[in-house]
Amino acid sequence: MATFPISLTVNGAAVSRTVEPRTLLSDFLRDDLGLKGTHVGCEHGVCGTCTVLIDGQSARSCLTFAVQADGCAIRTVDGLAQGGQLNPLQQGFWEKHGLQCGFCTPGMLMVATELLERNANPSTDEIREAVSANLCRCTGYYNIVESIQHAVTLMKEGAK
Repeated sequence: MATFPISLTVNGAAVSRTVEPRTLLSDFLRDDLGLKGTHVGCEHGVCGTCTVLIDGQSARSCLTFAVQADGCAIRTVDGLAQGGQLNPLQQGFWEKHGLQCGFCTPGMLMVATELLERNANPSTDEIREAVSANLCRCTGYYNIVESIQHAVTLMKEGAK
């Protein structure tokens, strides 16, 4: 099988590898780079557990080939915490019980990251709209929305 060289940035670190053209970005992140935070659920782009940010835009890594990410900046849930400290979204999910089984959590955190980078003070409806792209079968979304709202408060407190 033919392989292609790719170079990208993953969570701020430059990465160069050679991959088969059929390698999914989710598999590349998990298997080649050992970043297990990105979960793979339905493998059809429906559930959202595999969501990552590609050049700041949320994308389903199970529907994206690694070669398509060549030259891009990829952010995964593995890169959210810095220096062993949870970021405000992770802290919000922890404090407000925005997770139960935790399987959808990486995707939820990444769509929420995208939302808060575009809008630092989203309304409840805007939060609901953002997370509606991802499926959660445990929480009913109430605690997820509350967790993101709490993260907004934590971010405001941290900016003071």
